Amino acid sequence: MKISVIIPAYNEEKRIEKTIIFIISYLTQKFGNEYEIIIIDDQSQDKTGEIVNKLSKKNNRIKIFTNEKRYGKGYSVRKGMLLAEGDYLLFSDADLSTPIEELNKLLSWLEKGYEVAIGSRSLKESQVIVHQPFYREIMGKIFNKLVKLFCLPDFIDTQCGFKLFKKEAAKKIFPLSRINRFAFDVEILYLAKKNNYKIKEVPIRWINSPASRVNPVSDSLKMLVDLLKIRFLHRSDADR
Repeated sequence: MKISVIIPAYNEEKRIEKTIIFIISYLTQKFGNEYEIIIIDDQSQDKTGEIVNKLSKKNNRIKIFTNEKRYGKGYSVRKGMLLAEGDYLLFSDADLSTPIEELNKLLSWLEKGYEVAIGSRSLKESQVIVHQPFYREIMGKIFNKLVKLFCLPDFIDTQCGFKLFKKEAAKKIFPLSRINRFAFDVEILYLAKKNNYKIKEVPIRWINSPASRVNPVSDSLKMLVDLLKIRFLHRSDADR
């Protein structure tokens, strides 16, 4: 199988069908039948699971797995990555803020020898069509500075939900990850660097979705705690 697309989902009934249809159209043109779409339902309280199950009966390349309880985005992405069988593994947000066609840009770098390629909204060549509210952009910039200080000095945007991995890298990195919430992106990149994988930050086109569920105060505090936890957990691993 050439490509696996992993989508973490929580209460996505309003857009999950449209998202899957867009992705199928793109993947079919580019990869023929050599693809799978893995939806990890994080205990949605709406009809997300029902909608995806109906689609999967029409196309057996669509697979859905439901978490036994609500764990968070990081847990869901990790679960999907470990279940995936493709040569290339992409995780994408369900809102397709990064259009699926941007996969071409990331894939080109993996074909040049990189093991990980990440979408970035903050490079000079990036195209942000619709911006986040100003307060979220400010908080994002502050978080990025903290990421540089504590964990990853080499990246401008760690939080864009569009990242592509070669299979070997994903199967090595994701079993080591422990962060279940939004700071999991930082941990994954931290682990990739620690294991000497080549990572490319790639400018992408991005369209903000107004339906974000990130709480700018409480989630920011949790992410800060997770940054400290990443350093502690993985430094401890190195000492054992």
